[in-house]
Amino acid sequence: MRFISANDIEAVFGYTEFLPLLKEAFLGEFTVPQRHHYEYENGVGENTSTLLLMPAWSKGQYVGIKTVTVSPYNGEFDLPSIQGIYTLIDAKNGLVKTQMEAKTLTVKRTAATSALASLYLSRTDSSTLLMVGAGALAPELIKAHHHVRPIKRVLIWGRNPGKAEAVKEQLSGFPMEIEVATNLEEAVSQADIISVATLSQEPLVLGKWLTPGQHLDLVGAYRPDMRETDDDALKRSSVFIDHPGALKESGDLAIPLAEGVITEKEIKGELKTLCKAGQLARTDEAEITLFKSVGHALEDLSAALYVMRKIDNDGLMG
Repeated sequence: MRFISANDIEAVFGYTEFLPLLKEAFLGEFTVPQRHHYEYENGVGENTSTLLLMPAWSKGQYVGIKTVTVSPYNGEFDLPSIQGIYTLIDAKNGLVKTQMEAKTLTVKRTAATSALASLYLSRTDSSTLLMVGAGALAPELIKAHHHVRPIKRVLIWGRNPGKAEAVKEQLSGFPMEIEVATNLEEAVSQADIISVATLSQEPLVLGKWLTPGQHLDLVGAYRPDMRETDDDALKRSSVFIDHPGALKESGDLAIPLAEGVITEKEIKGELKTLCKAGQLARTDEAEITLFKSVGHALEDLSAALYVMRKIDNDGLMG
């Protein structure tokens, strides 16, 4: 068995290469059981941490399982909230073939999923991106969206302006105008694509701020008590999800569904259906689209296989 580190993943991962493979995965034959989701006391604060066990497999080939924790207070320890490990098993004999660092794999596949959805939902001329949140996902979401749309200007907003500045510094070599936003409402009004990756328990992006033609990419708020946007935003938008688990796992949808603000019939489709159609799904330039992602084990398996095969083909680990 070998271990693939975060540095190894960074060295080989490319969004241009991986996005077509991710699309193929959504159109392929994989088994993806419901993930196991547990809350546990962390001894740091009142908000619990989360343990996720996410299995998926391809018949007669590989079984993959991600064991990941999400710790809401890790900012106090200068650590990303997501930590974990990914294990690839040979389906033929049950041998563990590879383990890899899961935080980097997760942020890469999550950003790629948002970019894939954006291909079908955002305007093709989208040039200004607002990144709400300044955690580990922020720079990857910016890079991924830049791969699929002609992003020329990036605004970064975070509760901690210092962290937003740090994200800006990480992207200093990219050919985009990048600035830290201090007023979220004003930043929303200037954006074509709004990507939100936070652990917020209260809506941050309000529907009354949205303007025609925008695309809202909601990546955080992974628990039923978390929300990144409000009821008004949902009612004004055409809503798409990564998979049906999003309806129950995130407060962005679970709360308004429970309160009757929207119904499941109003959800326009899943990422799989977007990939099958293979074309822009927005009806016109003025439509507001919303994509809610909570993460899918299929994304992890496809990313892990891509990384493993890339390393093998490039001979990076002998």
